[in-house]
Amino acid sequence: RVSVYHGVTPPGEHRSRMTRFNDEGISQMKVWIDQDLCTGDGLCEEIAPDVFTLLDDGLAYVKEGDTVYATAKGNAQGAEGLANFADKFAEAVFESAEECPGECIFVEP
Repeated sequence: RVSVYHGVTPPGEHRSRMTRFNDEGISQMKVWIDQDLCTGDGLCEEIAPDVFTLLDDGLAYVKEGDTVYATAKGNAQGAEGLANFADKFAEAVFESAEECPGECIFVEP
């Protein structure tokens, strides 16, 4: 599992090496949020609204298309609620992790 805390990649790794692609060139990276650490500031949603959303409980959740990974929406959340994201959103996802005051955004290959 590769975790990104405030956009810091593991020693010796580079973002380009962490990103994996399928045969169509779409990123196979996944992202999830630990709601226990989320402060609800909403920076992730501002930076990457196609990947993150805030719900009525004031916490951030990941989404993939119309699917929001939250138990309130009938889906898994946290580490069990992994959302795939397209490569075109990679920079925004990493920036969201970098700016997150709760250090709650996790990116996995």
